Amino acid sequence: MFVDRAIITIKAGDGGSGITSFVHYKGKVSGGPDGGDGGKGGDLIFVADKHLTSLVDYYYKTKYVAENGSQGGPKNCFGKAGQDLVLKVPLGTVIRDRESGNIIADMFTDGQKKIVLVGGDGGKGNARFANARRHAPHFSQTGEKTQTKQVVLELKTIADVGLVGFPNVGKSTILSKITRARPKIANYHFTTLSPNLGIAEYYDNQFVVADIPGLIEGASDGLGLGIEFLKHIERTRMLVHVIDMSGVEGRDPYDDYLKINKELKNYSPVLAKLKQIIVANKLDIYGAEEKLKEFKEKVGRKHRIVTVSAVTGEGLDKLKKVIYDILVKLPPVKPLEFEEFNYVKPDRLDYEIFKEGETFVIEGTLIDVLKRNVVMDDMHSLAYLHKVLRDRGIIKELRQMGATDKSTIIIGGEEFEFVD
Repeated sequence: MFVDRAIITIKAGDGGSGITSFVHYKGKVSGGPDGGDGGKGGDLIFVADKHLTSLVDYYYKTKYVAENGSQGGPKNCFGKAGQDLVLKVPLGTVIRDRESGNIIADMFTDGQKKIVLVGGDGGKGNARFANARRHAPHFSQTGEKTQTKQVVLELKTIADVGLVGFPNVGKSTILSKITRARPKIANYHFTTLSPNLGIAEYYDNQFVVADIPGLIEGASDGLGLGIEFLKHIERTRMLVHVIDMSGVEGRDPYDDYLKINKELKNYSPVLAKLKQIIVANKLDIYGAEEKLKEFKEKVGRKHRIVTVSAVTGEGLDKLKKVIYDILVKLPPVKPLEFEEFNYVKPDRLDYEIFKEGETFVIEGTLIDVLKRNVVMDDMHSLAYLHKVLRDRGIIKELRQMGATDKSTIIIGGEEFEFVD
């Protein structure tokens, strides 16, 4: 099964929480705080792998979560960091943020790595909060929670040469003869239901050839299979347009030539400008030579024409030479040019206040941080919360919005009475 597009849900690991702990030994019940920090959550990483050719693994499983960091321990022991989750994808996979459509990465080279989501920071243990005025803090920090994201994976095949043409013109047979690829071949339409890749060897040189499933008229508008696979020739350096010169399918070779080029142009003007040679196939069939003569008169010198018989192998060595001679003059395939999009943790600590009668709800990134740092049943921790609200001007803003001693303030899901 060939899959070239998938939507998956991803999440980095949450940070482990710090703990509240005190030294205990004989003769001294409480010898000071020794609560350790929590471990960092695992990152979520994509890696390009040349051995993969499809996104089929992401068709059956669509949710991926990295390991959470472990809780800290007593005796100032750090919690274990969560294991990173590595997701392997084929070369040419473009990763996009589903919500915005922005490109996160173009996985172009083998072994390329992209950290898409960073694991949450571990919380601090109570030993970190001890100071000259607070000798025995009875609170610790919870680990940072990470957000779930959705990304779109889209495979755009990387190849030097793209074989294009109508169904059943001999593209798969040509691929099997000039490379070691073994695509399914039969005498009916749409034998090829997915792009096939092969490596052609010309003396000590190699180039990658992609057999693109048969296009038909209207493919660029969604008809047939063509629209599904036109994107796979966007990265090719040149096109080899295979045309059945025998006419046994009841089609005119020149008409086929015009229709395929029209579909390429409609899909992308860039494709229409790619270097293209024409392979006149099935010259072993009676009447093909006469049709070839007519075809050459109509096309003129616009494209180089190479005559072959894929079945007998005649002309295929010349075809490889012509392709190679053109490739050495063309620039190499390049990754997409784009403004990289990254998921980042918010730097600004902001907040919003919503009023509902005598109830005021405070939300925002500042509150998310306070939820990690404040322990509701600890006097020192609550004093810290009140200080932050006062220093940030939140208490003053609440008063201006009409908060009184009868008002209820909701912070991070916890309810408080308003005290100025």
